[in-house]
Amino acid sequence: MNSFDLRESGGGKFALIGEMTFDTADRILKSSERSFSQYPSVHVDLSQVNKADSAGLALLLEWKAQVSQRAGEITFICVPESLLAIARTAEVSDLI
Repeated sequence: MNSFDLRESGGGKFALIGEMTFDTADRILKSSERSFSQYPSVHVDLSQVNKADSAGLALLLEWKAQVSQRAGEITFICVPESLLAIARTAEVSDLI
């Protein structure tokens, strides 16, 4: 089983460590739902993501949609180049 850790550092700041893949995306989403809902603004540092695929991109877009539904804001810091490349190909890079 692939691993990840979503760490909260307070004030709506989080760091995702590990993998954002088809194997982890659903579990990451479930892990984040309650934590993210506590804050109007969420900042997610992705600098320690060591593997990402299109499911990781779908996760970012889902986070953005969920936070927007409650009129909040989400910021992604240090998005892995692999996710940026997929986002450019899918023409959604302006969304992340």
